[in-house]
Amino acid sequence: MTIDDLARPDTPEAADGPPGGRRASGWAALRPLVLRLHFYAGVLVAPFLLVAAASGLLYALSYPAEKVLYAHELEVPVPDGATALPLSRQVEAARAADPDGTVTAVWPGAEPGATTRVLMADPDVPEGTSLAVFVDPYTGDIRGQLPSYGSSGALPLRTWLSQFHVDLHLGELGRNYSELAASWLWVVALGGLLLWLGRRRRNRRALFLPERGPKSRRRTLSWHGTVGLWAVAGLVALSATGLTWSRYAGENIGSVQDRLGGATPTLSAGLAGGAGAGGEHAGHGAGHHPAPAAQGADVGIDKAVAAARAAGIDSPSISVVLPAEGSGYVVKETDKQFPAQLDSVAVDPADGTVLDSLRFADYPLLAQLTRIGIDAHMGVYLGLFNQLALAALALALILLIVWGYRMWWLRRPGRPVARGTWRRVPPTMLLPLLAVTALVGWFVPLLGISLVAFLAVDLALALVARARSRRTA
Repeated sequence: MTIDDLARPDTPEAADGPPGGRRASGWAALRPLVLRLHFYAGVLVAPFLLVAAASGLLYALSYPAEKVLYAHELEVPVPDGATALPLSRQVEAARAADPDGTVTAVWPGAEPGATTRVLMADPDVPEGTSLAVFVDPYTGDIRGQLPSYGSSGALPLRTWLSQFHVDLHLGELGRNYSELAASWLWVVALGGLLLWLGRRRRNRRALFLPERGPKSRRRTLSWHGTVGLWAVAGLVALSATGLTWSRYAGENIGSVQDRLGGATPTLSAGLAGGAGAGGEHAGHGAGHHPAPAAQGADVGIDKAVAAARAAGIDSPSISVVLPAEGSGYVVKETDKQFPAQLDSVAVDPADGTVLDSLRFADYPLLAQLTRIGIDAHMGVYLGLFNQLALAALALALILLIVWGYRMWWLRRPGRPVARGTWRRVPPTMLLPLLAVTALVGWFVPLLGISLVAFLAVDLALALVARARSRRTA
């Protein structure tokens, strides 16, 4: 069996093309190319997609799993008539529990019964990771201590699954796997969509709903096509947002975004024009980095939060970054439900005056879409609904891959799409297609490199087949 066997058409006409070798036009000319590319990518890149989908499914399910696994740290009973202690007392309780740590940020509980999370730079936790001390807001008791990672505050379970999804715990080398999967996912998805929409069918129902009947390749194809149709928009969105974290394509995406005026604005928290807050591409790979503690007068965290509330920070879900040397308090809204509340202000620790404010409504539209897209990819934009949608997309992708391999297995042996079908594509279509392919391959480097590798393999197999045919003749 050769790699050509992976790209068998649904009908003999698709393999032969127009009678007499005439140039086809429109979809008839492009279909063999799309079919060949879809199956090449579907079979050769599918293992990477399968790992990404399986790990993504586990990551999406880790949110509710965290609430169960770490319930003792995250939740406390609410005493009747009790009110929360001042944040300053809760911070002091956390400092007493870990005298060697340095408090860098505080996340008050967003709802009754939620613990306050005090993040500390601690020498005993890995670099880029904070130690989260969970404080009962009503009594000041310590509920536990856990490593916390990233801007979403992932705890050990979700942190491990997140890194496995990103790089298989192989570091920078492993990131190439996830970038390769994200680079090809949209190509495979859109190619499959074109093939499914261009397929002849008896009625429109067969376009949207799978066919019934005995198990066969036709039935498998029906499930593959209809599920892919319903999932294609989400898969393309996952591919696009996933590429924002990638090593090579991510740099190009960030550069284009900046040139289009879509750079994420930053909050200036410097006491004398110092640097602002971090960018919006934090997520899977962002950790908390300790900074030297501020020196001099300090109004305290309670007055800083009160000043931020007076300045319009009205979401119950906030984070407070303590002042470092030369900077003030940074109070951020962290409610990523719809509509997102992500405003932030900087407060002077000396007198509690507001140094700067940044409203999410003032972000450029492209920056807003980037923020929402990243949060949706991470499963935090719409909460449980977002996580269930991610799990459904990951499961759909797993099924699509399994069905794809099953169709390949059921149709062996068969007639492949002939090589050289590109010669029958009119130049008016072929030249723009080649230009777009070259541009996309440059912009998404791992896509371009792997595509060249596919073509090299195909050419090598063609030369081998030609040599065998000459010997036979």
